[in-house]
Order: sequence, then C-alpha cells, then structure tokens
Amino acid sequence: MSTAKTKGPGHILVVDDDREICTLIGKFLKKRDYRVTLVGNGHEMRRALGEWSIDLVILDLMLPGEDGLQLCRDLRARSTIPIIMLTVMSEETDRIIGLEMGADDYLAKPFNPRELLARIKAVLRRVKTNADATSQTRPRTLYFSGWRLEIGRRQFFSPNGLLVDLSGGEFDLLVVFAEHPQQVLTREQLLDLTHGRSQGAFDRSIDMQISRLRRKIEISHSAPELIMTVRGGGYSFTSNVSQHEPSDP
Repeated sequence: MSTAKTKGPGHILVVDDDREICTLIGKFLKKRDYRVTLVGNGHEMRRALGEWSIDLVILDLMLPGEDGLQLCRDLRARSTIPIIMLTVMSEETDRIIGLEMGADDYLAKPFNPRELLARIKAVLRRVKTNADATSQTRPRTLYFSGWRLEIGRRQFFSPNGLLVDLSGGEFDLLVVFAEHPQQVLTREQLLDLTHGRSQGAFDRSIDMQISRLRRKIEISHSAPELIMTVRGGGYSFTSNVSQHEPSDP
C-alpha cells in the first residue's frame, strides 16, 4: 500500500493490481493535490477503508481473488462512498452490471488521465450537490401505495413494514420515480437523473434495472401498475406520492 501525504480536495482510493496504472494514477492525482492511496486487491481495499476517510474509490474490474463487481456490490451494501470502475473496452455487459450494482461511473482502459480527473471531479461534485439537496430541501421520507421510501437512510419498506433489499442503482431509480410521479421520463432523462450524465449506448441498463425493480414492488411483474411503460416515450410512475405518512382509516 502506498499513501500520499499531501492534503487536497479529496482522498482517492485506487484499487488495481496493475502497478503501472496505479503509479500513473497516483502521480497524476497527487500533482493535482489529491491524497491517494494505492492497493492491489479486495483485502487491502477493506483495510484502507477501515484506516482512512476515503472520498472516492477507483475500482478495477479485473482483480485477483474477488473481482471488482463483487467488491462494488459489497461496498455499496454498506457505504455510499462514490465508485468509479475501470473496465476494458470490450466488457460492455460488465460495465452495465457495475452501474446496476451501484457504481457511480465507469472508464474504459486505456484512458487519458485527464478524462479520469474530469470524472472524479464530476462525481465528487454530484455527491456534494446531492448531499446538500438531501439535507436542505429534499424530503427524507416519501410514501406511496403503502410503501415507505427513506431517502436519507437509503432504506425502502414494504406495506407490511419489511425492509426491501434494493441495489444502489435500483434505489436511486426508485427515488427518481417517486420524486417525479405521474410524469413520462425518457431513458435518457432517467440515466441523467440517476447518474448525473448521459450514458449513450447503455440506456438499456435502465430497462434492466426497471425489470428488477418491478419484481420487488409490483404485484404482477407481467402486468405492472406502478411503473408503466410508455410506448415511444419511456416510463411513468403512476402512484400518488406524499411526504407525510398516510393516517389510518
């Protein structure tokens, strides 16, 4: 493990077993005043997360032992630290899965360090903006059709009070729907609202997330009533949404 000593705009944890790439990223980011910790596998990643206050994780998909997808899923299950995944150009399916597991962005190898820096700044800026919105103006709990969505705690409860297990991507998508009820949202809008950017060829990842989300909140996945498909348009969340818990009849 190698840790930069400089103070700066954030502490970045790089998880990649390619020493050359780690060195390249580390030197580049340190020159931009970031603090950087470099590790080569999941075990070292967990140790670094336990020792340091990390602002963002750059996580390689292909790692010895636990791969990046597994590490992304495990990290997202217990933390909201933003994640940028590094992938190879041909692994489109893995990039989509990574986004669904809660990665905030991806970058294909080989990449320009300046593009990585731009992604880091964009993700950190978006995280700060979302945090400010949540603490200042965004309602922390939304109610619809008996369900309870606790945005601040990132928890979702069924009408009978059971905690529903949602991936990071599914939760973010549900928040977008609940904050835009009875509106038609295109795939591009959903991608932009959930990830803060356009993902072009990966718009079908939204379809996959919606399919999985429907299985968890719809009575019938084949005949959905909450998340409706709008032909030629996108999707619409049909339920009424309230910031106040409905009173018992």
